[in-house]
Amino acid sequence: MSCLFNSFDPYFKQPFGAVRAGQTVRLSLCIPEELGYVDPHLVLKKEGKFDVPVYYRMNFDGQTPRQNHFSVEVPLNDPGLYFYYFDLYTDFRRIVRGPDNCGVISWQDGESWQITVYEQDFETPESIKGKVFYQIFPDRFCEGVENKPMPFADRIYQADKHAEPFWQPNEVGGHLNEDYFGGDLKGIQQKLPYLHEMGVDFIYLNPIFEAHSNHRYNTADYLNVDPLLGTNEDFEALCTAAQKYGIGIVLDGVFSHTGSDSRYFNREGRYGEGGAYRDPNSPYRCWYDFGPQYKGGYRSWWGFETLPEVNEETPSYVEFITGPGGVIDTWLRRGAAGFRLDVADELPDEFIEKVRAAVKRVSPEKFLLGEVWEDATTKFGFNKRRTYLLGKGLDSVMNYPFKNAVLDFVKGKPAEQAMTEILTICEHYPAPAMDTALNFLSTHDTERALTVIADEPANGRGRAWQSGRCVTGDAYEEGLLRLRMAYAIIYTLPGVPCLYYGDEIAMQGYRDPFNRAFFRWDAHEQRLRPVLAQLAQLRHTCEAFRTGQLRVLRAEDGILHYQRVGKVETAEIIVNRTEHIIVETLASGKSTEVNPMGFTIVVEEVGHNPNHSYYDYV
Repeated sequence: MSCLFNSFDPYFKQPFGAVRAGQTVRLSLCIPEELGYVDPHLVLKKEGKFDVPVYYRMNFDGQTPRQNHFSVEVPLNDPGLYFYYFDLYTDFRRIVRGPDNCGVISWQDGESWQITVYEQDFETPESIKGKVFYQIFPDRFCEGVENKPMPFADRIYQADKHAEPFWQPNEVGGHLNEDYFGGDLKGIQQKLPYLHEMGVDFIYLNPIFEAHSNHRYNTADYLNVDPLLGTNEDFEALCTAAQKYGIGIVLDGVFSHTGSDSRYFNREGRYGEGGAYRDPNSPYRCWYDFGPQYKGGYRSWWGFETLPEVNEETPSYVEFITGPGGVIDTWLRRGAAGFRLDVADELPDEFIEKVRAAVKRVSPEKFLLGEVWEDATTKFGFNKRRTYLLGKGLDSVMNYPFKNAVLDFVKGKPAEQAMTEILTICEHYPAPAMDTALNFLSTHDTERALTVIADEPANGRGRAWQSGRCVTGDAYEEGLLRLRMAYAIIYTLPGVPCLYYGDEIAMQGYRDPFNRAFFRWDAHEQRLRPVLAQLAQLRHTCEAFRTGQLRVLRAEDGILHYQRVGKVETAEIIVNRTEHIIVETLASGKSTEVNPMGFTIVVEEVGHNPNHSYYDYV
């Protein structure tokens, strides 16, 4: 039986994907005659609006051999999530979403399709679209001022930049997160020419505010750079120098909790006798929840007593973070290009909206990114569906679903499954958010991509097993080819690619701290760098990669063949994961060979078949 409905196909649904409030959506069905008489109705329900489905009778559009065609047009005026299926009105049959997104006949409830309707005035920074990001874990990138003294006595300096980060927790005598390799802002500034050669447009920095761990997610002072990294003036100098290379700096904002060892909470007493923990009359006391029902006597993030949670509804805290002259305002005026919100799905939507207002008050081109690990449109939190991606909150999110789909594909997952997962995100996300979504393969929170691809899965085994592991030989060489394919996909999908520091020299490592080793500036592995630089150049020169539509031409077994269709240019990408040469027909009708474990990218002007530009990787 042919496909009854597929929301990825423009025949069945127009326009593709999410829509602005006020737009009309056209949905069509193709019903085989063998199903007999049907009187199909669209069953549409807007989440949260009484949760009562509305039935729309579909129009009969005519017949083709053995097929009946029906359609309906529905205006969608209110932002939110809409879910739909089709009722055939005979024999209790309905059409619901199958695992490949195609409609299937069912006699019972099944999965619905989703339409995201976003705010009519939702726009995201044009300066982000078509660009390339690079993520830096500040302590581990480059030491600009060598052998500097530790600013606090409880920090341990790692002079050996090839050493493995400390991994044993304090309970057994180790010093997890207490070792510092000395990476700093001056070191990043020194490496701006290197990053420029890689085609980097934005640097996303893990936290740089004063904090008493090497990851700095336990903020101690929101208004000052950690002294080991440098000074506030060093940050301003970095932003000024980066601007000369056309590079912006995006900061990590940790606003769901502070450190217990901070000037706001001050459990450890580092900051004198003040602070919420020590002084019931502290101005910061109302930021936190105290009581015997909490472990340690106060509410903390995921039970970690070193991370007391803040109340994002407390007016003085909201004003401190988002008000004029507050944290957001201060750092953007010091030169930052935007913020990434740590654990955004644990921040109330109302707080995120205030953060957005603070960011955009400085400039509409300042960027607000959120950390969300799942589909950001379907995320639940605070006992309700989150709304931060509908136009009043985040510009966009970190795109973990793309990471998972791409890594699984290069490791062997069928192309059909990977592309369904990719298209589902493209369909659910508002176009302004999709065009600025951060696509990556590795982060400080995940295993490095090469380790995922080439080494044995950790499967829950601890740090003792993960320590010192490194894949070599044939497994490494094949892993490198698959990593190159994976980055070719990441650099050519909708959104903006983000390269995690060290992936370009094939650094390896399981979860933290092994994925946070110091950058190997003396590494001999340089084969990925020119490929990544050329992919970045391709993004900069081909208009289709800014906001071009994704059109899938073939997704079968180990072959991915898709287009990015812009207004004046089209880019065609063929990725061959198989072990043999394939001959693929381009959209223009010409044929091209693609080598095993290789990829080909073809760029052409819309409407012009001659003068193709080829990028072919063996």
